[in-house]
Amino acid sequence: MKDNGYGISYYHSPIGILEIHTEENSLRILRFRNDDYFIPGIADSYSERVISVLDEYFRGAARDFSLEIEPEGTEFQKSVWNELQRIPYGTTCSYLELAQRLGNEKAIRAAARANAMNPIAILIPCHRVIGRDGSLTGYAGGLWRKEWLLAHEYAVAGSEKQLELFSAVKGVKEKNA
Repeated sequence: MKDNGYGISYYHSPIGILEIHTEENSLRILRFRNDDYFIPGIADSYSERVISVLDEYFRGAARDFSLEIEPEGTEFQKSVWNELQRIPYGTTCSYLELAQRLGNEKAIRAAARANAMNPIAILIPCHRVIGRDGSLTGYAGGLWRKEWLLAHEYAVAGSEKQLELFSAVKGVKEKNA
């Protein structure tokens, strides 16, 4: 469906409904819905391309995404989002490492805030950023989705060591809760 120049469509993923906003030939927003309410729309050709990439991702066939994306944000936010896209599939980095990659480890809180403001879930992989101790911290889509996405990527990438570490840290956190 077209709404104010944007194409809006929805994708039913294994971890909930994703809302897709496109404009011409670019993706502007990809976010999880926390409800089951949506107005069925007619996907434009670019939305269909996004849906195809999401299908491949959830089947474990896509690790890199060749979509034109145009998230709205400040220059700093965009620099953080660009850096997030450099985190390899099936791996993680800490918020501190993210700030260091940006060239300013004192910008850790600003980088974490930009990470939280990411308007394009999964394709700008903010779920790959974790606490320095390996803990899962913050995710706009919910920590359970972050956990699912990381476990999915670890399994697809064959990152047994990462999956073992992830499971061990998760187990310790649950035991201490």
